[in-house]
Amino acid sequence: MSPLARAARLRLMAFDVDGVLTDGRLYFGADGEAMKAFHVRDGQGIKLLQAAGIEVALLTARTSPIVARRAQELGIARVWQGQADKWSGLLALCAAVGCAAQDCGYMGDDWPDLPVLTRVGFAAAVADAVPEVKAVAHWVSSCAGGCGAARELAEFVLRAQGRFETLLSQYRDGAHA
Repeated sequence: MSPLARAARLRLMAFDVDGVLTDGRLYFGADGEAMKAFHVRDGQGIKLLQAAGIEVALLTARTSPIVARRAQELGIARVWQGQADKWSGLLALCAAVGCAAQDCGYMGDDWPDLPVLTRVGFAAAVADAVPEVKAVAHWVSSCAGGCGAARELAEFVLRAQGRFETLLSQYRDGAHA
């Protein structure tokens, strides 16, 4: 099945955080994790997926109040942090949403993402993912993690589902002002 056909089936799109929605660098201060940088266009891409009726989730092995805050800003209700076993986490997400893994996508960047990427219907990787992740991905972004990769993925999915032009015209017409 082609990457377009796989993306056309998506009902749930899950993202790893560190290295996908961020550049992967972790900043620590005296009190622990101090900050993460998120790209505004990735946030807009997530909002576009949501506007198209695709459930968006975050699935990450780390736990961070910063991630919870960013998810809240974007209206992402399904935030699964502390998921060392990401495959079990994804299965729980699918059950909560009511979809099969074949109707789910996941974007990752490193070895801990492999159990999910090798089992979902649409596996995506950021441009700077490790070679083993890129090798199993159905689609690879031209952007690095934290640099617009999620936005690029969102546009690919929206085009695959025939929703890109409709959403774009809403912005052109000022319906999303």
